[in-house]
Amino acid sequence: MIPIRDINPTRIFPIVTVVLIAINLLAYFGWQPSPESAAGEDFLYEQAAVACELTTGDPLTVREFRTGQCIDNDGGTQLFPDKNIWVAGFISMFLHGSILHILGNMWFLWVFGNNVEEALGFVGYLVMYLVAGVVATASFVLLNPDATEPLVGASGAIAGILGSYLVLFPRHRIMTLLFVFFVPIPAMFFLGFWFISQFAIADVGIAWEAHVGGFLLGAILTLPLRETLLRRVRNLHTPRMPAPPPPRF
Repeated sequence: MIPIRDINPTRIFPIVTVVLIAINLLAYFGWQPSPESAAGEDFLYEQAAVACELTTGDPLTVREFRTGQCIDNDGGTQLFPDKNIWVAGFISMFLHGSILHILGNMWFLWVFGNNVEEALGFVGYLVMYLVAGVVATASFVLLNPDATEPLVGASGAIAGILGSYLVLFPRHRIMTLLFVFFVPIPAMFFLGFWFISQFAIADVGIAWEAHVGGFLLGAILTLPLRETLLRRVRNLHTPRMPAPPPPRF
């Protein structure tokens, strides 16, 4: 199922969503070498989060890289000794593993982000995105503490936006390409299916743990604020009556 658009118009221009998309695209096409190249692989190990590094608190060693085994207090030669592993956890949110990876992520952000941005406001939306990305990385590391491969992608942060959308607009319809048909599907079914499907891709090299962690974070943070946020959206969509003209004497 591919979302084409949501039937849920907004009254704002989604500036934060557009800026986030631009940053991700610039990072992939203007800074990151091709992930399929040797330089691209080196780049990801140098710049992206690695669960083993976040677990041990030290950059990956040559032996850990070659064996794929995470060894606490290895003491061997480090691949990138000057790497800031904590900053890498943040940078990972803006790196991607392929052109399909980034285009898919950015499309989901474009379809679902504008409504959540309208509800949360510019600052709240940006905070939600970044916090969801951090929690998504932490979720992956918690369940895969010994993984030695780079973790990249905005999927976890975007999953947080999807979780927030589900809480806010469960009945709004998503125009979806289903095989060869365009079908309007309620968000609760589309996003519910998306969430459940993450458990089905556990063995195909996709960081489903990050997706689930980000999604749950977005939903949990939004749930207690739902009525307040929906009131904000209703106020934005309510036409304002012009002030009456001053009386004439």
